[in-house]
Amino acid sequence: MSIIVKPVITEKMTAQGEKNNRYGFVVAKTANKVEIKSAVEKLYGVSVESVNTQNYIGKVKSRNTTRGLAIGRVNKHKKAIVTLKAGETIDFYASI
Repeated sequence: MSIIVKPVITEKMTAQGEKNNRYGFVVAKTANKVEIKSAVEKLYGVSVESVNTQNYIGKVKSRNTTRGLAIGRVNKHKKAIVTLKAGETIDFYASI
């Protein structure tokens, strides 16, 4: 099982990366901060200063359709915000 599922590449996280050297990742629900830290250091070859995690519960969403009201649920996930040491960066677009 992989610890890091995918990086979070949004306008807000890109600004955080440029300004505060912080990067976001969607991680496995069972991963702890120590596992996330070692996975990021191994995968990207950087030194991690701190890790903050956030658990997102799946919200109930509804929409009107021609067949009536459709109700569903957004998936649950866990997000990690990783702060790198000064002078280090992660380039997500290098392998494109």
